[in-house]
Amino acid sequence: MANIQQTHGIRAVDKIGYALGDLGGILTFSLVSSFLTMFYTDILGISTASITVLMLIARIWDAVNDPMWGAFIDSRKPTRYGRFRPYIFGASIPLAIGAFLMFFKIPGLSTTQYLIFAYVTYIFYGMMYTGVNIPYGSLASVITDDGIERSSLSMWRSVGAGIGGLPAQILMPLLVYSTVVTADGTTAKVLDGNKLSLAVGCLSVLTVICFAIHFKLTKERVTISQKQQESRYNLLRSMKMLLKNKPFLALCGVSMLLICFQMYTQTVYNYLFKNYYEQPGLYSIVTVCTYLPMAMFLPVMGKLVRRFGKKEICTVGIAFATVVNILMYLIGFTSLSQSPYLFLVLVFFSGAGQTFLVLEVWAMVMDVIDYHELLSGRREESTSYSFYSFMRKLGQTAAGAGVPALLGAIGYDGTKAVQAPEVIEKLYGTATLVPAIILLCMLLLLAFGYRLSKRALETMQADLQKAREE
Repeated sequence: MANIQQTHGIRAVDKIGYALGDLGGILTFSLVSSFLTMFYTDILGISTASITVLMLIARIWDAVNDPMWGAFIDSRKPTRYGRFRPYIFGASIPLAIGAFLMFFKIPGLSTTQYLIFAYVTYIFYGMMYTGVNIPYGSLASVITDDGIERSSLSMWRSVGAGIGGLPAQILMPLLVYSTVVTADGTTAKVLDGNKLSLAVGCLSVLTVICFAIHFKLTKERVTISQKQQESRYNLLRSMKMLLKNKPFLALCGVSMLLICFQMYTQTVYNYLFKNYYEQPGLYSIVTVCTYLPMAMFLPVMGKLVRRFGKKEICTVGIAFATVVNILMYLIGFTSLSQSPYLFLVLVFFSGAGQTFLVLEVWAMVMDVIDYHELLSGRREESTSYSFYSFMRKLGQTAAGAGVPALLGAIGYDGTKAVQAPEVIEKLYGTATLVPAIILLCMLLLLAFGYRLSKRALETMQADLQKAREE
């Protein structure tokens, strides 16, 4: 068994530096969930069916690209800057460029040409995000080997992600819409492509700055043994062991559903507040309602984890969020659905339930990677995380393809400033029923599929410690 140096004792600078990594990534990634579908439909004039196909083809490519990138990193010897940090910073610049191009409209192109441009820029951005995200996700497991410190890193990552999502979800809804006069003389809010491109350009520059600071502040402490460095990496063997890792597979499923829920709601709520409530500016409050519970629970999360365990508190939280979202759907059969403020209150309670999983999911990823080490005798963070990342992308795709597909099914027409009454009526059900179903599936998988309870983790860490000392 590989003898891995045990190191921990992180400082505040480690937490801030690690948080800046996800902050930098989410600055642009949140744009995909909040505005990309609307940019394609309303600015480029691409049909919802074409967007669905684009998302599916991009994920087919990810099925090849993600494992290859993870295997490449795990097969390389550590550099003077570490195993993961150089790859994170190196991919951050093309990531920022790709984000800007993805939201840039070249004047005078045909619809077919815009579709081709969307394929090139979206897939390129996805590749660069993989280039950053896989080593970034792997990095936490080598910053510290202490379970409580890893939980703290997970929380700080979530804080970074929350802050990174604020510009796209709070500021931009207030800045990127313009008022137009419709054919019947009324006014309506429409997405302004030029304003959106300018905002994305600013966020892209900020992305590179965040990753540069992240590179400077983070430190890799946990190293692999010389024996593992000299041994030959085998991708097929690694994938075989991952498929035997039942907690890993269950967590992949939970995370896939979580990102699907997050991206689906971020996208469809944008349409909901624009068309159903006719107050697109209120969409910015959705993020406040979602992340405010995170700020409230953050100070006590460490105590809750030590007292009850990660799986336990996450299961209870998702159960609560499921009930809230079912209630949101049922309200649609009453006049209460006409109140955007009641909807926002329910979004807050839904966010409160999700907070535990959002804050702890990355610590749970590190736990299942440790379990992989116990099964295989090797630390292969990038291979594990590449598979995990691909499953999250499947969740992203389900949301990215599902929203336009459902919008098309209810008759949404992006070329119209004002939608037909029957479309608006169906939009509420689309925005509430699907999230409730996703959360219910997540709850069942977390409760019955993920087996690393508090007691099971304690046993696993003891066994892993013994194996490392052999």
